[in-house]
Amino acid sequence: MTNPNQLFLLADHIKLSLLERKRAQSLDIDGDGGSKDGNISRSLDQFRDGLAALDEEQKRLEEAGDEEGALTIGDNLPGLKKQYDDLTAQFHGFSSPTTKSTLTHPNDPALASDFDHATTLPSAGGASRPKVGQRNSSKTVRFSDNPQAQDSSDPALEAQLFGRRYRDEPDGEGYRDEADDMTNSQVHAYHQQIMDQQDQQLDALGVSIARQRELSMQIGDELDDQVAMLDDVDEAVDRHQGRIDRARNQVGRITRSASDNKQLMAIIILIIVLVLLIALLK
Repeated sequence: MTNPNQLFLLADHIKLSLLERKRAQSLDIDGDGGSKDGNISRSLDQFRDGLAALDEEQKRLEEAGDEEGALTIGDNLPGLKKQYDDLTAQFHGFSSPTTKSTLTHPNDPALASDFDHATTLPSAGGASRPKVGQRNSSKTVRFSDNPQAQDSSDPALEAQLFGRRYRDEPDGEGYRDEADDMTNSQVHAYHQQIMDQQDQQLDALGVSIARQRELSMQIGDELDDQVAMLDDVDEAVDRHQGRIDRARNQVGRITRSASDNKQLMAIIILIIVLVLLIALLK
């Protein structure tokens, strides 16, 4: 059964998907954009169906006299409908201050770090752009076309740059082996390439986490169905237990009645024997 908490979680998932799509568009990364739009559209449809189910549930609770349950749904339903309208407008490209505010504020505070990552856009140099109000200390880097001459005059700098050997594979070529014949500009470009690859890997990890979230939601729905089935089984067991108790009471009454009949027969037989004895003694 759909409940407000599940819809709030679904809204957060849609927000993250929209933010990831916006981030990919800002980086000119097409990827599987069509597939992402399809997933977002299906999530919005699921959101709409959930709102309709909540409306029906609220009416059912009001007719059943459950004022507390109906009031709980009534308190959450307007906010959910507003988020659905804002997310739908954002998905179709109709942006406004209210839709932006809805898009960047999670319903679950535990997802704040995910939203911060999704709203942080890489700059042209590959580093993350600082948020508004955050100070960014500037650093000066000097490049030279002759790195050997510069490095040889400063052994500590050479040890800092090339002292550690990074290897992706045990038998692969190390970082220093690749950088030995590079100029500073080439080393900078190589660093930029590595950072771009890491950013793509992080984006892929974000997609994987989103899929895991969808799977978790599906598991939650399946657990709700199983709980409903268990409740039905529990009710059936209670009904059968009541029938067994009534049958046991009937058997007890029959047993007591049979015991009383045996006593009456014994008394009649004793009376007949007594009459016969009296007749014989006379």
